[in-house]
Amino acid sequence: MSISFFWSRAFLTNRFVLWLLFWCNLVGTIYGYMWYGAQMKYTLTHHPIWQVIFVPDSPTASLFFTIGVFFLLYPPKSPFVKGFSFLMESLAVVTSVKYGIWAVSIIFAGAVYGDHLVWQDWMLVGSHLIMVVEALLFVRFFRFGAMMLIPAAVWTFLNDIVDYTYGVFPWLPPQLNDHLLGVQYFTLSLTLFSVLISWAAVRFAKRKFI
Repeated sequence: MSISFFWSRAFLTNRFVLWLLFWCNLVGTIYGYMWYGAQMKYTLTHHPIWQVIFVPDSPTASLFFTIGVFFLLYPPKSPFVKGFSFLMESLAVVTSVKYGIWAVSIIFAGAVYGDHLVWQDWMLVGSHLIMVVEALLFVRFFRFGAMMLIPAAVWTFLNDIVDYTYGVFPWLPPQLNDHLLGVQYFTLSLTLFSVLISWAAVRFAKRKFI
């Protein structure tokens, strides 16, 4: 058996693999919201309630991907649900790429400035790299078109603007607090990069691999 079988349509869209992926991402999503629990509680106490939506970035990206996998398992029939599934898929790809790379970058940037990495950091590095890989692997099986990247880009840029306008961005390693402007520029640039990578994947990966 060729190793390429493990990223083929026959393997990746097998229902057992899809269900495994669904449950792994769902558990990861729940854990992620628990991870952000203290910051979400702080936000609800010190900020307007609507801003809490923008706090748990990575878990929300994982939630989008979980929903996208669910629609691979049960393709929708009605036009309205199809439209919703396309939106979830596009958000899944853009935000998984963006926040997967962002979290790994921030962890290592903190280490460069003196943060001591513990096992939880390495766990986060591994799980967030998986977010990027699975998004780019499954983009060719999702059914959304390039135009659906527009609302995904709007949401992700809006998240950045709210994060750094109102101070509800994910809590950073303390060593990066003096470099907040650089983190902000990096975050905005990474959103643009993620949208472009997603657009390229939609345009080229589908034609190459399907």
